[in-house]
Order: sequence, then structure tokens, then C-alpha cells
Amino acid sequence: MLLGIAEILLAGMAFDWLARRLKAPGLLGLLLLGLLAGPFALNLLDPGIYAVASDLRLVALVVILFRAGFEMNRKQLARVGARAVLLSFIPCLCETAAVALFAPLVLPLTLLEAAILGAVLAAVSPAVIVPYMIQFSREQRGTDKGIPTLVLAGSSCDDAVAIVLGAALTAAYVGDASRVLPHLASIPVSVTTGVLAGLALGFILHRFFQAVNPRATKRLLTLLALAVLLTKVQGAVEAYVPFSALMAVLAIGVMIYELEVRAATELSEKLGKLWIFAQLLLFVLVGAQVNLRVAGSVGLAGAATIGVGLVGRSVGVGLCLLRSELTRGERLFVALAYLPKATVQAAVGAAPLAAMSAAHLDTAPGETILAVAVLSILLTAPLGAALISLGGRRLLRCADTRATDLT
Repeated sequence: MLLGIAEILLAGMAFDWLARRLKAPGLLGLLLLGLLAGPFALNLLDPGIYAVASDLRLVALVVILFRAGFEMNRKQLARVGARAVLLSFIPCLCETAAVALFAPLVLPLTLLEAAILGAVLAAVSPAVIVPYMIQFSREQRGTDKGIPTLVLAGSSCDDAVAIVLGAALTAAYVGDASRVLPHLASIPVSVTTGVLAGLALGFILHRFFQAVNPRATKRLLTLLALAVLLTKVQGAVEAYVPFSALMAVLAIGVMIYELEVRAATELSEKLGKLWIFAQLLLFVLVGAQVNLRVAGSVGLAGAATIGVGLVGRSVGVGLCLLRSELTRGERLFVALAYLPKATVQAAVGAAPLAAMSAAHLDTAPGETILAVAVLSILLTAPLGAALISLGGRRLLRCADTRATDLT
């Protein structure tokens, strides 16, 4: 397996370099490598990689959420708090509703099956969004209005809402309708308990680091190990108390930044170096999960469904930003930042199919849901990354340049 990881790293750096030379986002090259080397194409990856792929994706997700937390400060969070709360669920619900209403017209899905598809598609990709928001924050683009913090906070909660909503709808579909309301009610509870636990752990860790004073590398390893343990805790307690480990990870970073900016900045720089390694594995493994035959089976109907969902999501973003201090150009940027999909769809796209199979139901709807989820990765991850990069430079103001704002 180590040889397989080494091969991914070397080939990934080559494909990343090639994509950038062609003026395309580096992640596009990594996705292409995954597509070519994956089991649905040339099948060149070490089989042992697939056994630990979910763990590797988890580590990558933890890295980017910690980085997001270390870039949020209390003043900016307080400034964008209400808008961030709205952005955490309204765009998700708008996209789910748009897909639920449109998909049955063009795909062989019922209204409930289409709603499940909408929930699967409704999550955005932190792996695409977070690095750009951190970059813009450090370039002081949009920071006068807290735009990077707004997107980081809102999109992080958005994923939790989409995952829980999809689980509730899938439970109703396979026959346990009584679980729908508890699942939906658990969304704000899981986010709240996760944030509170993360803030408490962040405070304890800060005090521990002050007392022991380990090197930054050991602090980083402690944080990563704790984050992995939190995901295990989530699995153990979620039957009794809804809990979001990923929100806890984000909150740990926020608390450490609040208590000691210098330490948070140092850890963020360390994570930035680790992210170079993590993103190579993450996007190659996401690309390897894409079954081109399945994605092609839904064709234009699937692409149209994805497009309608993105329109619904953008309308939701617009509603959240009504009467805000953002210019039209800045609101457009937030809408663009909410477009890309990748890691969550790769992780949960097959969940409805597995649930239908376990319940001995017709699996055709699950296969269609998976196919559209896969197609959404292909269409929105590279395009979303390119639009965020371009939009950030054209639509956000910074200290040295005033960008076009469309007002």
C-alpha cells in the first residue's frame, strides 16, 4: 500500500503541474488521474488503497476543517453570524426542493426518490472551498465585510444539514417513516453539541499546550489524533445524543485562534504544508470513485437536474443575503463559492443504493441517484474551482485593488 501511495503522490504532482500549465485548476488534473487510474478505467491503483480510502478522505477533511477554524476570528464571526446561520440551511433546502420537483420530469424517479437525490447533491465541497477562502483571507480579499469567514462558516454547516436530511429521507423511503422527524430534529442539535464540545476541547487543549509547551508539530499530531477519535465518539453516541464530529473539529480551531492567534497561525501554516499531501490523495481517490459508464447513463437529463439544483441553491444564497451590506458582485461571489461538489457526494452518493439493496427494494433508483451524484463531481468540482478563483479576483476588494463589483 505504501508503494501505491508513493505512486499516487508522484503521478499526482505531475498531473497537477500539467493542469496548471494548461491554465486549469490543479484539482482537475488530480481528478483526471483518478479517473484514468481507477477501477473503472485502467485499474492501476494498488487494491490496498481502496481499503483505506475512506480513512484517507477523513484525514483530508479534518485537515481542511482545522484550517478553516484557524482562519475564523470572533469579531468576523459575530459580524456574519446571522447570515452564516441562514447560509447553513436555506441554500441546501432550496436545492433539494428544486431537484425534487424537476428530477421526476426527466429521470425515472418518484418525488421521494428525487428528494433523496436533492439531499445528496445539496452538500458543497469543503475540499474545494476552504483552500480558496483561506487564500483570499490572507490576501485580504473581502475581509472588510467578512466574506471568506461567511462562506467558511455557512458551507461547513451546510454539509452537516445535507447529510442528515439525506439520511432522514432515505429512512422514510426504505420503510421507517417514523425516523424522519427525529432525524430532521437532530440537525440543529448535532451542530450545537458539536460546536459546544469543540469549544470546550479547544479551551482544554490550549491550557494543556500552555502547560506542557510541546513543539508545533506535536501539537498538530495531537489535534489530528483527537479529531479522528471524535469521529469514533460520534458513532458511539449518536444513538443517544446527536453529535457532529466535524463541527467539533471546526470549533476547536476557532477557540484556539480566539485564545492565541500566534499559535493558531503557526498550526495553520503546518496544516497548509500537510494539505499539499492530503489534497493529492483526496482528489485522486475521489476521481477513482467515478464510474464513467454510470455517470454517462444519465446523460443530459442528469446534467439538467444538476443545473436546476444549482439554480435553486443560488436563489437560496440570494435570499440569505437580502438587505446585507454586500454589493451585487460580492453576492455573486458567495453564490459561486457555493457551487462545487466532490467529497460529500463521493462519500454518500452510494448510501441510498446500499439502503435499498439492504431493504430488498428495487435498486434502479439508487443507481440513478449514484450516477447523478458522480456526474455532479465531474461537472462542478473543476468548474466551481475555476469560478471561485476567477470570481475572488474580479469581485472581491482587497487592500491594494478595487475589483469590479457590478453595482
